Amino acid sequence: MPVFPKISLRPEVENYLKEGFMNKEVITSLGKQEAERKFQTLLHHLSHPPSFTTVRVNTRLASVEHVKSLLLDELQKQSNGLSVPVLQHPDLQDVLLIPVIGPRKNIKKQQCEAIVGAQCGNAVLRGAHVYVPGIVSASKFMKAGDVISVYSDIKGKCKKGAKEFDGTKVFLGNGISELSRKELFSGLPELKGIGIRMTEPVYLSPSFDNVLPSYLFLQNLPSAVVAHVLNPQPGEKILDLCAAPGGKTTHIAALMHDQGEVIALDKISSKVEKIKQNALLLGLNSIRAFCFDGTKALQIEMFEDTEGNPPFLPESFDRILLDAPCSGMGQRPNMACTWTLKEVTSYQPLQRKLFSVAVQLLKPGGVLVYSTCTITLAENEEQVAWALRTFPCLQLQPQACLIIVTLRTKMRLTEAMVLSIPHMHAKAAQ
Repeated sequence: MPVFPKISLRPEVENYLKEGFMNKEVITSLGKQEAERKFQTLLHHLSHPPSFTTVRVNTRLASVEHVKSLLLDELQKQSNGLSVPVLQHPDLQDVLLIPVIGPRKNIKKQQCEAIVGAQCGNAVLRGAHVYVPGIVSASKFMKAGDVISVYSDIKGKCKKGAKEFDGTKVFLGNGISELSRKELFSGLPELKGIGIRMTEPVYLSPSFDNVLPSYLFLQNLPSAVVAHVLNPQPGEKILDLCAAPGGKTTHIAALMHDQGEVIALDKISSKVEKIKQNALLLGLNSIRAFCFDGTKALQIEMFEDTEGNPPFLPESFDRILLDAPCSGMGQRPNMACTWTLKEVTSYQPLQRKLFSVAVQLLKPGGVLVYSTCTITLAENEEQVAWALRTFPCLQLQPQACLIIVTLRTKMRLTEAMVLSIPHMHAKAAQ
């Protein structure tokens, strides 16, 4: 069986995480040895893909049952006769789950090898083929049509165009090369498209490249939970403060039946265009996307008329989603994180600045959901505790859903936290 290491972290980063997770309360409750085991298990799981591939159905264009039927037909074509089930989430009725099979045993490694970068390797573990820009190295005798073994260079040590690599690498499976080594590294303008078509991946997961693009949105399960917690209603005015690439934005618009107004902000213009493209593809008309810095979204000069564009007057929104920029250390799979401790701890001030803006833009009685895709206490539980101290108008709301496993912490804020994508569900006092 392929051996997957735990996520590779800088020693100071691992110690920082361990200090948070192995606090006095946890050690008292579990014992030091068991707490250490649970922490190491967490790091190990981060290097593996989730157990399910999750897709969200665009219920504005078709029913869940109809899309499920179309998806089953598509997966049957991909699987060469292997029966692949499509399950409907028991609580999130617009979410479909496809089990991921693996890690698969007895895949015979080939003499011909290709090395891909860590990000490309993560995508392959989620069902992607290998695209040309992700290929770092290939055996000197590799030709188009060869069956080759694909490995991920998780530490980024392989030199571009190398003919062999003996550094740390993780086996991802076998595929068929679409190009020869000479074509890959010819020095011509960068090629695009599929370079290796995966035929025996270690994790068998469906490819969603251009599969039912108007009906489905590929979205991790915790990400799909967030819009349901926000619970948008038809006719409301809702702000997605850090919106790109628009998965949660379009989910919000769909849940409110495209009736009302969803304002999406991001400060990078190319990402804003992506939000607009996704809204158009999914047939959603209630979304207005702006290239704007969320930290400046509060209008200071009350007399200025911005005609509904950012910045906005205080108390302008019924509900606000703050899916804050974060260290991203909860994203799976991830076999290597090379960030320094300074980088990992740099997000808290920005998150608090955005939080302060969001609270002022929220109507009395409105709902604010704060979410991240990281596992650090400083960006999750500590931020929730800070917000409740800083803004007495906020009341922490219990979550009636949706993911069974919660994360107990010394802050005792378990009703506000969801494993893998912790978030705060708060309501402003009227």
